[in-house]
Amino acid sequence: MKVDILAIGAHPDDIELMCSGTLLKHIALGKVVGMLDLTAGELGTRGTAELRKKEAAKAAKIIGVAFRDNLGMKDGAFRNDSEHQVAIIKKIRQYRPEIILCNAIRDRHPDHGRAAQLVSEACFYSGLRKITSTLNGKRQEAWRPKAVYHSIQDRYIEPDFVIDVSPFVKKKMQAILAFTSQFYNPGSKEPNTPISSQLFLESLHARMIDFGRTIGVNYAEGFTVERHLGVQNLFDLI
Repeated sequence: MKVDILAIGAHPDDIELMCSGTLLKHIALGKVVGMLDLTAGELGTRGTAELRKKEAAKAAKIIGVAFRDNLGMKDGAFRNDSEHQVAIIKKIRQYRPEIILCNAIRDRHPDHGRAAQLVSEACFYSGLRKITSTLNGKRQEAWRPKAVYHSIQDRYIEPDFVIDVSPFVKKKMQAILAFTSQFYNPGSKEPNTPISSQLFLESLHARMIDFGRTIGVNYAEGFTVERHLGVQNLFDLI
């Protein structure tokens, strides 16, 4: 299966938080979208890896992606090295995405920035034919995505561009709240965390409102780029 967009997050729920509105928008436009989690989020204070897996599947169904994979890397301990790069390269070459969306270049959780660098370098190396990988016993062809965009998640980062996601905010929040073990749940007996309060959910809306205001829409998601964006003409811009 070839996809147009592959979203990659360090933990289950990262993609929902950082760019699910953008994924929903492009699925509505007819694009094929996949999701890839690097870890099971097993170090999370609330819930379990098994529960996160079920929640991730529910969220993926809400968003409507073609698939959701998990590489099973060790939460908190994966590194930007050749072993972890090759694991991602195999998926890039398997699904041949045009665009990769991944974690913020720096963030509150140290896994996020490390994942951003790991994915970025894997995308580059995936285009080198002398780096070999196999799938089902067959050698994979080299493939490099056209662009890697970093989502903005917890910490504020000045975006290089923003995407209007106003019609998709309600469904985005449904996908986020599929992770009932992680986010606001008045009946939960789990410990409080920085993301488990009602205020955190309100902050997600506030961030999208702030980004949306810059382009005159209700809600937007922000991204940073690794190289300059190009447009065909000035009228492509909002």
